[in-house]
Amino acid sequence: MADELGDRPPSRIDAMAEAVALIGGALLVGLATMVVVSVTLRSDLVGRAGVPGDFELVQMATAVAAFCFLPLCQLRRGNIFVDTFTLKLPRRWRDGLDALWDVVYGLAMALIAWRLGVGARSAFVSGENTMVLQLPSYLPIAVCAVLAGFVALAAFVSASRLMRRSR
Repeated sequence: MADELGDRPPSRIDAMAEAVALIGGALLVGLATMVVVSVTLRSDLVGRAGVPGDFELVQMATAVAAFCFLPLCQLRRGNIFVDTFTLKLPRRWRDGLDALWDVVYGLAMALIAWRLGVGARSAFVSGENTMVLQLPSYLPIAVCAVLAGFVALAAFVSASRLMRRSR
């Protein structure tokens, strides 16, 4: 399948972004299933306690899943952008401006990845765990840090593609 920036086949980073997005989708399907089971167990029909720690799992898995979708969204140029002022510019200029903003986005995501990494290390060192399930808090934070780094890489790749296309 060709990408939006040309007729070339997807690269390894594209394939990896697709795989990560599929993992995020599977995570959300599993999460939705768990929520349905938990709510059903709490209903008057069953009258039992729900899935223990379901809210903790929802919090952690939702954060991870959100980061799973961002690299593919970036590589497919799926992020929202406002082009009101650049619509009439030549394509080369628009590509240059878009590449510049992709680099800014990549730098912001690299900063977020770094700070998430610091937070994961802090949670690890302090031995912080979730309240109900006693799961280590650093694990989802560290996963999000790695995924944020992957988003940054995807943004730099998309900027590079735009610059090559505008030549």
